[in-house]
Amino acid sequence: MVLVLSLDLDRAVAHAFFFDGVARRWAGGTPGSSFIDSDISEWVTAISAVLLGAAWLATGLVERLEPWRRRIGFVVAAIALSMGIVSGLKSLTNVDCPWDLAEFGGDRPYVGLFADRPDSLPPAACFPGAHASAGFALVFGYFLLRDRSRVRAAWALIGAIAIGVIFSLCQESRGAHFISHDLAAAAIVWFTQLFLYVAILKPKPAPDAATRFARTEGPAAG
Repeated sequence: MVLVLSLDLDRAVAHAFFFDGVARRWAGGTPGSSFIDSDISEWVTAISAVLLGAAWLATGLVERLEPWRRRIGFVVAAIALSMGIVSGLKSLTNVDCPWDLAEFGGDRPYVGLFADRPDSLPPAACFPGAHASAGFALVFGYFLLRDRSRVRAAWALIGAIAIGVIFSLCQESRGAHFISHDLAAAAIVWFTQLFLYVAILKPKPAPDAATRFARTEGPAAG
């Protein structure tokens, strides 16, 4: 992402692939014209969150589901925390959407991510990309499977990345985000879920023979 920002690839990619400078329009249509931007996608996310939360609560009430408690808890935490961090950062970074910028048909000047934003500009909330994070959040499948089947884990990872890229391209083609917005979302999701995997799911190494013996025997009697 540093390379994207340093070379100003955000605007270069948008002009090259998504924005028609002559017709002054985005290839992917206008705000509200995409399924990903519709109320349907928000309902899908909300319903999924409720179902996962209910499943986790059920593991504490139904004895035969108890072995699944840690894994379902990881999924709930992975999705909620990774997407929550992205959404929270959007309100703090104060970065405009491409469609708001003058060179892309809007009325605001371009201000870099770490540049000083003029106080006269209205608040903005487009970095990182929240819709992209919803797709990339599916990498939880990789972490669930990596210690059981590396092959299935790899396919889960490929699928999650593919969905995240599709979400990203749909938003970028409409002017909702630059490529750096979605790369940042992917990185946040990955490292958040990696942390949760290590904290919740990663198998603990078995103690070696000397350590087991020491724990069993204890200190020698005086």
